[in-house]
Amino acid sequence: MARVVVVGGGISGLTAAWELAADSSADHDVEVLEAAPVVGGVLQRTEVGGLLVDLGAESMLARRPEGVALARELGLPLEHPATTRAAVRSPGRLDPLPAGTVMGVPRSADGLEGFLQAADLERVRTEPDRPAAPLTHDVPVADYVAERVGQAVVDRLVEPLLGGVYAGHAARLSLQATVPALWAHARAGGSLLQALGPAPEPGAHPVFAGLDGGLARLPQVLAARLAARGVTVRTSTPVTRLERTPHGWLVDDQPADAVVLAVPAPAAARLLAHAAPAAAAELSDVETASMVITALAVPAAELAGLGGSGVLVPPVVAAAEGLRAKALTLSGNKWDWVREQSADLAVLRVSLGRAGETEALEADDADVLGWATADASRLLGRELHPVDTAVVRWFDGLPQYAVGHVDRVARVRAAVAAAGRLAICGSVLDGVGVPACIGAARRAGAEVRAALSNG
Repeated sequence: MARVVVVGGGISGLTAAWELAADSSADHDVEVLEAAPVVGGVLQRTEVGGLLVDLGAESMLARRPEGVALARELGLPLEHPATTRAAVRSPGRLDPLPAGTVMGVPRSADGLEGFLQAADLERVRTEPDRPAAPLTHDVPVADYVAERVGQAVVDRLVEPLLGGVYAGHAARLSLQATVPALWAHARAGGSLLQALGPAPEPGAHPVFAGLDGGLARLPQVLAARLAARGVTVRTSTPVTRLERTPHGWLVDDQPADAVVLAVPAPAAARLLAHAAPAAAAELSDVETASMVITALAVPAAELAGLGGSGVLVPPVVAAAEGLRAKALTLSGNKWDWVREQSADLAVLRVSLGRAGETEALEADDADVLGWATADASRLLGRELHPVDTAVVRWFDGLPQYAVGHVDRVARVRAAVAAAGRLAICGSVLDGVGVPACIGAARRAGAEVRAALSNG
């Protein structure tokens, strides 16, 4: 039997192993090696005040099929948010997030009155009258959006939404890689608003999906099903060396016939330094963002009467008002499974940290929780008194897709493939969301399976 080693036990590595183990007649064994004490990577949940809550990603894009399909394959019940109605922090107040945007880009000026200044509103309204040649090369998101609908839309809408997904900045993120829908319209040229068209009917097709009990259940159940298929999943097993041999690979000191790397870009670059130096060089140039997520359990009465799923904080407003939080989620409002756990306590999550920011990462938990509680109280307009708390730091958790990232990924995949019986997956490739990671992982598993079949 050939031996395949998957390095990394997050959703990417586990999915790659699932793909490799799908055929019970295959003549290879699969082993997953995870450095952390538990599987799941950034998909984790914890208990705060006796209530379970996700402390990593809590939902996945339902309009991409990979995540929903895997959940259904595992027999996990999907749950859609009870509300997606969020607010945006404006100076000194909260405004409703305009509906129907594409990563913050409005489809029209309707509904923006009072949110944008008159001149900025007019810039959006007259966008269809301004010609635009087709875009021939990748550019930062901010450059394209500001040119079409103005810098105010970037600052007030695009930045907080991109910050929620990538923990990055619109001036440094690739349009092609991060917002492919806008890239497609830019490539065609002409009016952006006319190309976007009207917003979908509310509720017609849910945009996001989670799982009853938390999205962290997805890797946990997947690991259990892998074990039932005979796949070995080892935790607390870091891999420090990957070496090509005439007959296959050495993973640390253990031989393997094929390898799938499913680790963050910095770790992948270190492991590939000798086996695929061109890929390692590309990956080492990918910047990453780290972030901190806090969970606060407070008396339910302190959040009584608050609607909506949470608050987004644009960087310009955060800087002006001295806020460290970039987003706040009212978990019980957003997810029925969270709310139904207790009538007396409610949970909210506060996220801190964007690319290039290290204050929250380096501070101790007491300071971080103090900042999170103070910012949440200020954003919600009421004093909060947590009875229990939790803090998690995600180091290098979000790769930053710089301009040219799509071409970089193509070069990485080519260099990895040239090494033979080696594949790569993870959030550094085709998207940071769960469905994109699952898609890349299935591709990596299929590539290794084909390589083994071809001898």
